[in-house]
Amino acid sequence: MDFTFSEDQDAVRELARQILGDACKPEHLAAIEREAEGDGLDHDLWRSLAGANLLGVAVPEKQGGSDLGLAALFALLEEAGRALAPVPLLETLVYAALPIGEFGTDAQKDRWLSGVVSGETLLTAALHEVGSSDAANPGVTAKPEGDHWILSGQKSCVPLGDLAARILVPAATGDGQIGVFLVDPKSAGVQLEAGLANNFKRQYLLALDGVKVGPDDVLGDPAAGAEIVNWLVVRARTAIAAIELGVCDAALRMTAEYTATRKQFGRPIGTFQAVTMRAADSFVDLECMKSTLWQAAWRLEEGLPAASYVNAAKWWACRGGNRVVHTAMHLHAGTGADIDYPVHRYFLWSKHLELLLGGAGRQLAEIGAAAAAEA
Repeated sequence: MDFTFSEDQDAVRELARQILGDACKPEHLAAIEREAEGDGLDHDLWRSLAGANLLGVAVPEKQGGSDLGLAALFALLEEAGRALAPVPLLETLVYAALPIGEFGTDAQKDRWLSGVVSGETLLTAALHEVGSSDAANPGVTAKPEGDHWILSGQKSCVPLGDLAARILVPAATGDGQIGVFLVDPKSAGVQLEAGLANNFKRQYLLALDGVKVGPDDVLGDPAAGAEIVNWLVVRARTAIAAIELGVCDAALRMTAEYTATRKQFGRPIGTFQAVTMRAADSFVDLECMKSTLWQAAWRLEEGLPAASYVNAAKWWACRGGNRVVHTAMHLHAGTGADIDYPVHRYFLWSKHLELLLGGAGRQLAEIGAAAAAEA
């Protein structure tokens, strides 16, 4: 495999770092978190990303994107994690725009992706249910009624539930089959109950009570949606690992700066062996997160079998990320527990990302199942 980034991919990373770094200062993030009536998003930043055409890095050129591929998209997401950017890149670009771009009709692509590129359209997906993060085994059901489908059931932890133009919803269509539907959250029978994730992002319990979905809002073959869901999950997990890499890299850099300047017994605490070894272990974790992420991304770009490699990247994002942010908090000591100091946000973001689409145990179970199947 080749870890070398192209000029276009490097340009995406540098431009994203400049825009996100300038916008996401700790004081600004704190102000967004305190907005009781806000939606937790920085809409000005979203418009800035759209103006720089960063929202279209993985969107086909026909719909106004630059079609630079997954590596460019993951580089953008890594920078978003580094900045803790309060914008719905994962939800809109990965959860929804990617599968629409791959499996949607020309009409669906034109209708939704052009608006994503311009920043006018927000999209999301409902991939979790209460007690389950297995998107390929939904409890929500879809029954045919003429040329429409009637959806019933509940989804949990749905981001952007009240802001998205459409919510991508996997649902069981019978006989062990799955369909994927683009649900309008303003449709009759849709109820949204708001909640707050531990990284201050809004999430919703989505209740569907006989919601009617027309044929124009069915993604792909309604009897073969499992392929779409599995295709989406491996890319979404890789995207989550990319965000987590950015989060942990920034947390460790902040910790290195703190331990180099914080003095105890007349010496910087970074000169103490216990501190040095703890930081070194975190650096090793970070490098493992980086190498497994980009190996998985490369295999996805090349069209090679990638599921177990994605599981490995997500496992390292879970376990390695957990160790890195705990180290950051511990080496900051009491300062790390002060919510007026920014390091706590990296811990909260990391814990949130860790559980999306299955934690470490889930990733190991899937790796083991794949290995057993090949034996």
